[in-house]
Amino acid sequence: MKMVIDQFLLAAFLASLVGYALLYILRFKNENDRKTSASKVRNERVKNLINNGECRPENRSGTDVIIVGAGVAGAALAYTLGKDALRVRVIERDLTEPDRIVGELLQPGGYLKLLELGLEDCVEEIDAQRVFGYALFKDGRNTRLSYPLEKFNSDVSGRSFHNGRFIQRMRKKAASLSNVQMEQGTVTSLIEENGTIKGVQYKTKSGEELKACAPLTIVCDGCFSNLRRSLCNPKVEVQSCFVGLVLENCQLPFPNHGHVILANPSPILFYPISSTEVRCLVDVPGQKVPSIANGEMAKYLKTVVAPQVPPELHDAFISAIDQGSIRTMLNRSMPADPYPTPGALLMGDAFNMRHPLTGGGMTVALSDIVVLRDLLRPLQDMNDASALCKYLESFYTLRKPVASTINTLAGALYKVFCASPDQARKEMRDACFDYLALGGVCSTGPVGLLSGLNPRPLSFVLHFFAVAIYGVGRLLLPLPSPNRLWLGARLISGASAIIFPIIKAEGVRQMFFPATVPAYYRVPPVK
Repeated sequence: MKMVIDQFLLAAFLASLVGYALLYILRFKNENDRKTSASKVRNERVKNLINNGECRPENRSGTDVIIVGAGVAGAALAYTLGKDALRVRVIERDLTEPDRIVGELLQPGGYLKLLELGLEDCVEEIDAQRVFGYALFKDGRNTRLSYPLEKFNSDVSGRSFHNGRFIQRMRKKAASLSNVQMEQGTVTSLIEENGTIKGVQYKTKSGEELKACAPLTIVCDGCFSNLRRSLCNPKVEVQSCFVGLVLENCQLPFPNHGHVILANPSPILFYPISSTEVRCLVDVPGQKVPSIANGEMAKYLKTVVAPQVPPELHDAFISAIDQGSIRTMLNRSMPADPYPTPGALLMGDAFNMRHPLTGGGMTVALSDIVVLRDLLRPLQDMNDASALCKYLESFYTLRKPVASTINTLAGALYKVFCASPDQARKEMRDACFDYLALGGVCSTGPVGLLSGLNPRPLSFVLHFFAVAIYGVGRLLLPLPSPNRLWLGARLISGASAIIFPIIKAEGVRQMFFPATVPAYYRVPPVK
């Protein structure tokens, strides 16, 4: 009897063991099936081509995101999304090294975003120069404004370089990912079906007309974008022109600093772009500049600008003019005013521009990429265009603290730094220089904003009006007079006229109270 019971127990034990093993195998298989299914959802988001403007299933090698343009924003975005396992297709008009006179100074806040994106090595091996702050010159006086870098690692600082070298490094890094396809072609239009952007139509280098399709198309085709009109309200304003020169083998008065000369009629910039070259940008107000072809520009630079250049740079400045390599560029500004469109998104200068005086454009673009990356990471499926569009509306709100601070600062500083016959504007300009020269929080606060290290809109507004009040206080001491009181009132009025229209264009609610905007709380769509 005992033997029968023992045999029964042994059989039960063996049956339980086999059953447990089978359950474990089935569970493991189900987990694998779920993982495979999730992988298929991701890997087969888009398996289509365009046929007469419609998407149809094709092979297994689809595209998750199309990026139009491979400049700073496009190349950095391609690498960032590719690193997150999205299949990215980049279409760039010209993949040869760009040659521009802007996009050469990356603020420390922008460098921190490079670190966050894993792109910090792109400023290596291009003879990039470290930048630790600014030197401000006015009427024979100067003051140095250092970036507040004390709380950061020793490698954190600004970087200045040849724009084209930086872009080529990022393109190369993006193209090194197997799931990023980079090709040369000119995108001529967006493909729209029932209000949803399905992809793009483009012309290859050989002239062949092709179409590409993806759940999300991100337009990063720069300040000359021909696609932005259907995706935003493009209120482009041209405030001035930059005249660009390269000075060779000269020493800046303050090494490893950007130099801003408060000249007449508008600022002059100097900053290093390599170990032997210094970029000079002369701002000329308005849209018309003296002709380069007939020698008017050279005459203007030598007679009007050269006397205002620091003595250490004067000879190199004249030599650069004589070499004849003078280039010009319009300075555009455009507030972000998007039309939320299913299947498409704008980024970079195609979406938002500010005066390049403060060198904040790349910082804004890289910050936007971090915001977008974090929004896209939780998504399992991007094929529901309307749900994705509604979710990505939060992008426009979440980007505001950084973007609006840098945009407003650039616009306001440019207007303050320009010379004016108006006495109140002169007082504001003088007060700004003297306020920054006070040091302490009066310099570290504004420079922290400018550098992108402390992008707080309210802090900027407080410092801006502190400058105005400082200017009024100087007018009223030691004893106020009716004329001085009137001039002080005009100074405050002029300061308000500078800053409030810029804030209005940025959006008061999104800029100062983003948490009150419903889109701030959008969650990823659930399939």
